[in-house]
Amino acid sequence: MGGSPTRIRTKGCTSVDKQTTFDFVVAANRLPVDAVEREDGEVEWRRSPGGLVTAMDSVMRGRDGAWVGWAGTPGEAPAPFESEGMWLHPVPVSAEEIEHYYEGFSNDTLWPIYHDVIVPARFRRTWWHAYRRVNERFAEAVCEVAAKGATVWVHDYQLQLVPELVRERRPDVRIGWFNHIPFPPVELFAQLPWRAPLLRGLLGADYLGFQRTADAQNFVRACRSYLGATTKGDRVTLPAEDGQPTRTVRASAVPISIDVASLTELARSESVQQRAQEIRASLGDPKTLLLGVDRLDYTKGIRHRLKAYEELFEDGALSCPDVTLVQVATPSRERVDAYKRLRTQIETTVGRINGTYSTVGATAVHYLHQSYDRAEMAALYLAADVMLVTPLRDGMNLVAKEYVACRHDLGGALVLSEFTGAYHELSQAFICNPHDIEGLKQTIMRAITGDERTKRRMMSALRKRVTHNDVTRWANHFLANLEASPEKPA
Repeated sequence: MGGSPTRIRTKGCTSVDKQTTFDFVVAANRLPVDAVEREDGEVEWRRSPGGLVTAMDSVMRGRDGAWVGWAGTPGEAPAPFESEGMWLHPVPVSAEEIEHYYEGFSNDTLWPIYHDVIVPARFRRTWWHAYRRVNERFAEAVCEVAAKGATVWVHDYQLQLVPELVRERRPDVRIGWFNHIPFPPVELFAQLPWRAPLLRGLLGADYLGFQRTADAQNFVRACRSYLGATTKGDRVTLPAEDGQPTRTVRASAVPISIDVASLTELARSESVQQRAQEIRASLGDPKTLLLGVDRLDYTKGIRHRLKAYEELFEDGALSCPDVTLVQVATPSRERVDAYKRLRTQIETTVGRINGTYSTVGATAVHYLHQSYDRAEMAALYLAADVMLVTPLRDGMNLVAKEYVACRHDLGGALVLSEFTGAYHELSQAFICNPHDIEGLKQTIMRAITGDERTKRRMMSALRKRVTHNDVTRWANHFLANLEASPEKPA
């Protein structure tokens, strides 16, 4: 999806005049496009820059498929339409449901629990009711567009009830679910008042994919503890009940990846390489450029990263104009209180660092609270000497893989948190524990001052791993596991 964003005019879209069904159906919280109103009042649809969309783009390419998701604005959904050979089926979500289903239950209840309760989770019964109601609406939409015997691929924590709800309505289809975030240990999952219906919702699938083996094991243990299910290895067996036969579901690790070939090609382009040089020049050509790219989320460890960076200035290990940090913080969930507080804390810290350590013409931290297109990100990756990926907990973190994919020159160094899913594939990086500020400082300095030949060997090893485990391999692995899952629908 490099180059200019795809634009689709609502005016020219084809609505559904008759039943339209597909053999391959993706369901995710959001559609892969965003609505943008032009000056003349007409709405255009632009392809979204998110990680899921980028990962699924190559999967959907060439398939006779449909994507079910929310269009991103409250109220009635637009009529279904086609984009680049993909049928998009919007699901309506009201303003109140956005507040309760998405901001509330998904991101103020589930997200904290699934990320080690870095901030406390909040439990509201009204949120749960909205979550179930929206999941039912998604399930109905999936059943509407799924052909007989179709493959249905449900994504992420916002739609954990959809597999069971689809199975109840359409036992003929094959259902897979993939979790893009961690799945918590039993002791944390236990806090959820709705733990049993969430587990039963997921067990409506034929196959469940997780980022790490530990996540799949956590799920299996939860089923044994809270549903009394029989488990063996990565299999969960549900006893027969309510006239339904015994079912066995498999849950295993299938770590997600990126489209390495297209990103490498983009990074090799003359325009991106020129832009990388322009970026360094605009920053005053520092000896060392550090880069952080994150959603503005408390799981990403941005505060810990800034603290380590500030202390390196205090210690005299770093100074302007030799060193600068570019921190891209993509806006995220800005109406949720925890995210509002996080933004204030980060911007206060950036202001303090710059006020203390910047010099005339040289800024210690360049803080960018906005998102950028794929080409600009590739240029930033090429420009950066050190990439800081230091989450406190992350399902995978595709930024780490994107950085490696862009470094076709074998330059740069990746500092990577051991609490990311990416750590299990990219262990040749400069590994850190972001909770250990002193250790994080030492790791950053090793990445800056390390022997260049050694760093090139490390990057070469990282690139081989990322290239081998690309997004196509991930998708093929998931779909093969789904096809081979223990039981097939009648």
